Amino acid sequence: MTIRAILHSLLHTTPATEDLGSPPADVAAIGRSLGGSLQLRHVDAGSCNGCELEITSAFGPVYDAERFGANLVASPRHADALIVTGPVTKNMVGPLRKTFDAMPEPRMVISIGDCARDCGEFKDGYGVAGAVGDFVPVDRDVPGCPPHPEAIVEALRGLTGR
Repeated sequence: MTIRAILHSLLHTTPATEDLGSPPADVAAIGRSLGGSLQLRHVDAGSCNGCELEITSAFGPVYDAERFGANLVASPRHADALIVTGPVTKNMVGPLRKTFDAMPEPRMVISIGDCARDCGEFKDGYGVAGAVGDFVPVDRDVPGCPPHPEAIVEALRGLTGR
């Protein structure tokens, strides 16, 4: 294949996105209260990094969670929601609670992956203190080991109402 043909195929491809339709009425109400945007702070409470790779993909150019108003922020003081991955290790109990407490009201917590939901493969591990829900109130779970980027985007889309 020539360079010209490669460039032509790159410039004339269709986007990988699709119209997902309108969200349910109760979800749209949440999105209106947030102004259609959702600022997220991520905390890795002790994961294997599989979920982090999928979160990175969800915010990458293919799945583009930002088109639905979801943005990752560096400070919990700027966040509307906390996304947590992995089981909560003994060393992360304090930092997780401090991050949650630093967030302004109203705030939400989204657990990403099976480990965050019920400790998954790490259940009964010597360094594991428990699931995310044991330490902070969880509003939404995204199941999977690791969850597919589409599932993460769909959960975030549900919260933004877009």
